[in-house]
Amino acid sequence: MSRRFEWVPGYGGGDAALPRRQTSASAGYDLTAAAEAEVPPGGVALVPTGVRARMAPDEFLAIYPRSGLALRRGLVLANGVGIIDADYADNPDNGGHILLALRNLQPSPARIARGERIAQAIFQRFGVVDGDAAAGPRGGGFGSTGA
Repeated sequence: MSRRFEWVPGYGGGDAALPRRQTSASAGYDLTAAAEAEVPPGGVALVPTGVRARMAPDEFLAIYPRSGLALRRGLVLANGVGIIDADYADNPDNGGHILLALRNLQPSPARIARGERIAQAIFQRFGVVDGDAAAGPRGGGFGSTGA
C-alpha cells in the first residue's frame, strides 16, 4: 500500500489542498482546518481536517500541535499527541476522517479559520513483540480503540 493522504468524501476540491510539507527538510505534513471552528475558553472542540491517511500496516501517523498555535493562540491538542493507526482509514463509522481535538487554554474563545494550519502529521514505523496477538479488526470511530 502506498503512503498517502486522501480526501474524506464530502471534502476537498476548490482551494483546498491535501497535507504537504513546507520544506524539503520538514518531517511533518501540515494539517489544516476543513471548516471554521470556535474553541470555547477552557474547552475542547473537534476540528475537521477533511482528510484520511493511508499507510503500511507497520506504520502510524503521529499528530503534533504546531508550536505557534500554542504560543500565540493558547491552543493545544487535548490528548497531547494524536495516534492514527493504519486501519483507521477504512473505519466504517467515519471514513477515517482525521479530527483534531483542540483545547483552549485562554480565557476567551479561539476562532479557527478554514484552511488554517493547526497541526503536523509525521508517518512513523513501529515494532511489535515476538508472538504478538492483536485482538482483531477495528471497531468504532474517533478515539474508540479498546473502548
